[in-house]
Amino acid sequence: MKKVLPLFSLVSAFAIMLSCQPKTEQAAETTTQSESSVEFSDLKVAFVLTDSVINKYEYFKTKSAELQEKGKKFESDLQGRARGFEQEVANFQQTGGNMTPNQQRAKQEELVKKEQNLMTYRDNLMQELAGDESTLYSEVYDKVQAYLKKYAEENDLDLILSYTRGGAVWYGKDALDLTDKVVEGLNQEFASEKPAAQ
Repeated sequence: MKKVLPLFSLVSAFAIMLSCQPKTEQAAETTTQSESSVEFSDLKVAFVLTDSVINKYEYFKTKSAELQEKGKKFESDLQGRARGFEQEVANFQQTGGNMTPNQQRAKQEELVKKEQNLMTYRDNLMQELAGDESTLYSEVYDKVQAYLKKYAEENDLDLILSYTRGGAVWYGKDALDLTDKVVEGLNQEFASEKPAAQ
């Protein structure tokens, strides 16, 4: 009787596993089909010359011209301030001999402060222009990417590649995105190599 019970348990467990197996395969099959509804043999791919798209995009040309105009105004303003400061330094050099030592020291400190303020002003202008340029490129890339996604959907394209040195993908169907699988594989490989390296 004691031998029959473990055997009965083993047979029951085996029967349960067999009855569950087809459902698992079927569920896995359904999941796989819904996750990757694209067959690689049916893949429709196109590409764009990224530099050409951006440089010929009117929005970019208009905003870039506005940015250049802003840069010229900043440069003109900065040059005016620098000339005024240089004139003040030249005046001090000419009339400084007529001042008392305390007046000279006070004027020198004032000029040092003005020079520092001028440098800070210049740095702020450059930072503002760099920020504007960064924002412009971000806006342009967002707009181009949104358009390419719409274009791909309207023209039944699965993938649009950015043809540039180093390459990049503008749009791809989620089913073609292997990022998570690749990261998982790389992490598993790294984890298996880690103990050997130590």
